[in-house]
Amino acid sequence: MIVQRVVLNSRPGKNGNPVAENFRMEEVCLPDNINEGQVQVRTLYLSVDPYMRCRMNEDTGTDYITPWQLSQVVDGGGIGIIEESKHTNLTKGDFVTSFYWPWQSKVILDGNSLEKVDPQLVDGHLSYFLGAIGMPGLTSLIGIQEKGHITAGSNQTMVVSGAAGACGSLAGQIGRLLGCSRVVGICGTREKCILLTSELGFDAAINYKKENVAEQLRESCPAGVDVYFDNVGGDISDTVISQMNKNSHVILCGQISQYNKDVPYPPPLSTAIEAIQKERNITRERFLLLNYKDKFEPGILQLSQWFKEGKLKIKETVINGLENMGAAFQSMMTGGNIGKQIVCISEEISL
Repeated sequence: MIVQRVVLNSRPGKNGNPVAENFRMEEVCLPDNINEGQVQVRTLYLSVDPYMRCRMNEDTGTDYITPWQLSQVVDGGGIGIIEESKHTNLTKGDFVTSFYWPWQSKVILDGNSLEKVDPQLVDGHLSYFLGAIGMPGLTSLIGIQEKGHITAGSNQTMVVSGAAGACGSLAGQIGRLLGCSRVVGICGTREKCILLTSELGFDAAINYKKENVAEQLRESCPAGVDVYFDNVGGDISDTVISQMNKNSHVILCGQISQYNKDVPYPPPLSTAIEAIQKERNITRERFLLLNYKDKFEPGILQLSQWFKEGKLKIKETVINGLENMGAAFQSMMTGGNIGKQIVCISEEISL
């Protein structure tokens, strides 16, 4: 059987901006038979995420993420339906997900590498398993629980940068659900600002491309900042940290403003900001979701419950077609998405 796949065509270079042309589509032949323990799956949805920028370099700079190889199939978060199974615990028609799903229309995988998912948890919105009821949701929830030190009723103010993205759009809502009394988002368009305050329950939103962030922060956070959910790093984060209170906390989720630069992760703070951090005893610890695997299952159930109760609003931006994976990635890296960026490969969920 002939199937389509996406391979890494070229690397952007450590200091380069990724473009759609870094990826290329090609056809490949899938074997007719599968072996014991394997399954053949049809891909339904694929995820593009900021961390993938590191995988485009020859060296990712971390020990837990491997680089993509030139002319080899690209992989990432994916969800699909089993068309044929020779695995004892998986049957035809099951929905499965993996963090290492090949960017391919149909694929033969080791059944042990897949996790079965229950469509009822997402009311049938399978793509949510790649977003709010998946890794980005867990990153936001566990990050806030472990590093945010939120105490309900203590009048804490939370600021979220990259607030209209996959993690940011959830983090603000989760901060509120866990007890923050004020939540302020920073994002890059007027449309995103309106969404944050009108739909996602943020108290205020700041457009960093059009407004003076320091001024607007002072206005919208009169009591200072207690918790900062940082998705971006760079100048925006310096501005937020300089308005943080004593014994406050930075949750280091991501540093997308720095991903196209050859700097370590997390990037070091400037001398002036580091002085403020030390003087005010602000925690800024690296947060790695993979260290909290025991919290994944209860976390997914909590996120699903909030979603079903209407307390967690889920936003996603969907592009159709495997041939648009590169374009979707480029768009996500430049803020073209609201909520989670998803690529729909096949919508047909009946067999």
